[in-house]
Amino acid sequence: MNKTKETFVFGFALFAGFFGAGNLILPPLLGFNSGPDWWLVAFGFLTSATIIPLLAIFAHAKLQGTMFDFGKKVSPVFSLIFSFCVIAITIALPCPRTAAVTHEMAIAPYFGTSALLTSIIYFVLVFIFVMNRNQALNILGKYLTPIIVLIVLSIVAVGIFSPISEMNPSNFEIPIISGLLEGYQTYDAIAGMIMGGVVLVSINNSKNEMSFVEKRTMIAKSGFIAMFGLLIIYAGLIYVGALYSSEFESNISRTNLLSGLATKTLGDIGSTFLSVLVALACFTTAVAIIVSVADFFKSYFKQYPKAYLITAIICSVVGILVGQMNVKYIIDIALPALMFIYPICIVLILLNVISEKFASKMVFRAVVLIAFIFSIPDFLGFIIPVENLEFINKTIPLAKQNLGWVLPALVTFILVNIFEKLKLN
Repeated sequence: MNKTKETFVFGFALFAGFFGAGNLILPPLLGFNSGPDWWLVAFGFLTSATIIPLLAIFAHAKLQGTMFDFGKKVSPVFSLIFSFCVIAITIALPCPRTAAVTHEMAIAPYFGTSALLTSIIYFVLVFIFVMNRNQALNILGKYLTPIIVLIVLSIVAVGIFSPISEMNPSNFEIPIISGLLEGYQTYDAIAGMIMGGVVLVSINNSKNEMSFVEKRTMIAKSGFIAMFGLLIIYAGLIYVGALYSSEFESNISRTNLLSGLATKTLGDIGSTFLSVLVALACFTTAVAIIVSVADFFKSYFKQYPKAYLITAIICSVVGILVGQMNVKYIIDIALPALMFIYPICIVLILLNVISEKFASKMVFRAVVLIAFIFSIPDFLGFIIPVENLEFINKTIPLAKQNLGWVLPALVTFILVNIFEKLKLN
């Protein structure tokens, strides 16, 4: 296989890995609630769901290691704890959520079987694919991704060019912030940190011998292909959701809205197409997540040959247990965890992308610490009454919008760099 073709296969496989349950059900409801402000919401959503994940892939291209390497400059102990936290969240929430969405949208409407049965069959099939990782990535990149893209683009294209009624007014106070925070629920920044390593492992397993620079270029290009595809689809789904905002009841659920849009754009066959799309998109994401996590543990525990197998089994069992739960419930319980871990993820991604002369060990440690401290109120806001955090929300800029960590982290980054430059002089 020539390098250009291989880059596209890896790029499509990455796209399939990213494009799962949240990527399908989140954008339409965002557009539905934003109306004429859909483009502002899209800007915020695309920032956290495509730009930051793309930077995570670029960071992987630069580091050419595992997720563990993202936090090594803070300290190896911190990096290990952080990696385990991210992995725990990933296998406990977004991975099982793919089975829950598949059941609600592709299985229950036609067969009426239990969610537990769906979850068991689903993760048995996922496990089989995971244990054949190289063939799985090939199938994802060559065959499943084009089918997924074709179905989604059909819904978007028909929706855009169909005659529709006037949009409802926006329900968002600050559309960009609402879109940005909703992008957390895609887990794409976390996925970028975890799944970027999959491309590296696949490149190392391929027959083509490549230098460090060639690998860096291929990883970066694969990431760009994946994120460009996601950008087009996200923006399209948000816009279609906005176009049809007056066509559905105001309290419609995410899954029902997506089903309704498929029916309105593609007719009765649209629901069948959507079922196929949901099943494929969710399945490819589950496979990619477990392969990524298993690769990480295989790399970390090199002395244990069965590390990959044991990790795959644990992830699949957790998937079965959590995957039988309601989609809305899985989304709701994820919010505190995301508010806690996402600021640290974003900071580590950005620090690993920029030039090393601005990202010393001291900068890493200071910025990560400040981001962690100032993200605690965002985490607590979903656990304790908001009134108890009123003083913090009034004192810290953007704290009311759950972004209280942004300015302190930025100021810390600038001040520590100035301090280090003055110290050198």
